[in-house]
Amino acid sequence: MQNIPTNNITYTEFFNQVRASIADGTFAKLTLAKTVGKPELQNIYVKTIVEDNILKLSMTYKIYTTEKQELVKICKLDDLEAELIPHINNPFLSALLFTTEADVTMKLNKKRVASIIEQAPTFKNADANLVEFLCSK
Repeated sequence: MQNIPTNNITYTEFFNQVRASIADGTFAKLTLAKTVGKPELQNIYVKTIVEDNILKLSMTYKIYTTEKQELVKICKLDDLEAELIPHINNPFLSALLFTTEADVTMKLNKKRVASIIEQAPTFKNADANLVEFLCSK
């Protein structure tokens, strides 16, 4: 696939924006959505959480088998890309970063080429855990 290096650049750019929004306190949440077909894993929601005075990420995996299940995984900020990139393109075609400044969407088209678009922000307030953590520093 000749698109991979281009997608890697786009993925890096997108996740740099995620990290920047966390650093500057504008991050509201991150969602992986728009699946191919009907996989069991339907969404991944990412929010911040503070554990032992360390800012981490809480990832909620929404799984639909015979009934809806939620699996929550806590990870370090440094592990964000490693956790989410394997799910991009399999099964998710879009990642939405919600910040107080903009909604940033990375999506894959039918040829699986990634692109990033920005729109007006949906959220007026940043993630409450993040705001509290940054104010305590």
